[in-house]
Amino acid sequence: MQAATRIEGALAQAVSLAQGPGAPPLLAAALHYAVFPAGHRIRPQLCLAVAHACGDRDPAAADAAAVAIELLHCASLVHDDLPCFDNADLRRGKASVHMAFGEPLAVLTGDALIVQAFATLGAQVRQNPLVMATLIGIVAESVGAPRGVVAGQAWECEVAVPLSDYQRAKTGALFVAATAAGAAAAGQDPAPWRSLGEKLGEAYQVADDLRDVLCDAEELGKPIGQDAKRLRPNAAAELGVGGAKAYLEGLMTAAVASIPECPGSAELRMLIEAQTALFFPKQLARAAA
Repeated sequence: MQAATRIEGALAQAVSLAQGPGAPPLLAAALHYAVFPAGHRIRPQLCLAVAHACGDRDPAAADAAAVAIELLHCASLVHDDLPCFDNADLRRGKASVHMAFGEPLAVLTGDALIVQAFATLGAQVRQNPLVMATLIGIVAESVGAPRGVVAGQAWECEVAVPLSDYQRAKTGALFVAATAAGAAAAGQDPAPWRSLGEKLGEAYQVADDLRDVLCDAEELGKPIGQDAKRLRPNAAAELGVGGAKAYLEGLMTAAVASIPECPGSAELRMLIEAQTALFFPKQLARAAA
């Protein structure tokens, strides 16, 4: 089964459980709205790609890990868009959750998605407690403190914001979770796979910084210029467009080189090369020339 089909089916099942009998109708609707239609699903696809490269010994565990990571990503977007943070009215080309359902329901929607992420791991991997414990540990580290998504959001509340610490937590942590969890779900040691996630996460953030500078809101599907408006670190602003492009290219090369040897390593290298090529904004070559 193709990865995209696996991901969407598993996500639909997880969200439907949270919308079960007795759920408040508006919350149920907001949960679906926050997750569907699909975004790029980069993180869950990466998780499944690593699991596949490692032999995909337990597809149910890999699916659960991929779903948990994507639900947490969606939750972070819902909370990130709130008036107390970015106050963004657009996400994935449509009204952000708090614009469509109101701020209180947006807060609760993000909370419910976080809980459902861990509920999915608990339900789908319960036949292998050791793997479940490993996956819960990996995913929890990626969203909490001191170095997860919550920490990344908290850096925005500080006076001084170190670019590397900020990007590693807010964006990179879920990429590390994707690669480490994919390996763990397939019965492999997750530690050697963390480097791939770190490099891909940083590359994605640099690319996002470039898009924030180069793209318009319609193309990006969310407000632009947020980093400059809110005085946040931005690789393109610090290095210039040309410097950020060169840095991004170096990260992508390093990411491919960091893939551990495994049965599917050659196929995974080709996949990562193809996917990371999509990181570049279409205006980049023209703007950096």
